[in-house]
Formats: sequence, structure tokens, C-alpha cells
Amino acid sequence: MTARTVLVDTNLLVLLIVGATSRDYIARHKRLTAFIPGDYDVLLGLISDAQAVRVTPNILTETSNLAAYIDNPAKSRIFDTFQQLISSFLEVYVPSTAAIGRWEFIRLGLTDAAVLEALTDQVVLLTTDLDLFLAAQSTGAAAINFNQVRDQYL
Repeated sequence: MTARTVLVDTNLLVLLIVGATSRDYIARHKRLTAFIPGDYDVLLGLISDAQAVRVTPNILTETSNLAAYIDNPAKSRIFDTFQQLISSFLEVYVPSTAAIGRWEFIRLGLTDAAVLEALTDQVVLLTTDLDLFLAAQSTGAAAINFNQVRDQYL
């Protein structure tokens, strides 16, 4: 994926932050049981050529909540990394009133509706959420289901 912005969904952002802190924490983190350290490497490969990593405040809030599902001292180290990485992300604010105006809001919730609202023709969604992936595709947005990528090497 070259020269496009990648919007990284919550679960993958947790993987990115935890893996950037320590690959060993991936196996210990309660919210990353579906992932292996190699997934972190694949994620890095998918975002390495992107112009930017786009997030929304909703994604960052969910990421903050989920990143805490590990004991200290790992938790503190993960939050140190999170604090450092936030400034490298392109944070795009989507008003909740705009997100709830989307028909997908009822089915997917606020965060995912805001994600859909934040997508443009220059942004690729990267997610593990099948419903969000399908909703993005149905709008004509570019989207990658990370689980399909994983299926190619697992």
C-alpha cells in the first residue's frame, strides 16, 4: 500500500502500540489473544508505506480502554508508548452528530459510524471487524480485512 493514508481500527491500533512496546507483551495482553507476534510485523508492513496513520478520537478512546488489559509494569510501558505514538497519528475529528446520521450507526455503533464518516478516496481502512469492513466496501471505500491477510500466512 503506497502513498495513501491508512485508517487503523481499534484492535489493530492496540496491536500496534503493544507490539511497539514489546513483542512479548502481545501474547500476554488479554485483548490480543487472537494475535501472534508475527501479526505485528505484518501490520507494520501494511502501514510502512502509508503517508499517514489516520485515527479518530473514538478509536483512540477505545484503544486507551483496551490497552489497559494487562498488568503493570507492562501497562505503564504500553501507555508510555501510546503517549509517544499519538503525536505521529493523523487524528481526524468526526462530530458524533455526523456519525449518528449514517444508516450504519444503528448496526455498528458510534465508533464504526465515525470511522466510515472519516473515510475518503485517499484513505484505506485497515480492520479486523468484518461488519465494518463490509460496510466500508459497500460505500465504495478501500478497505483491508486484516484477518484475510492473516489467512494467507497462517
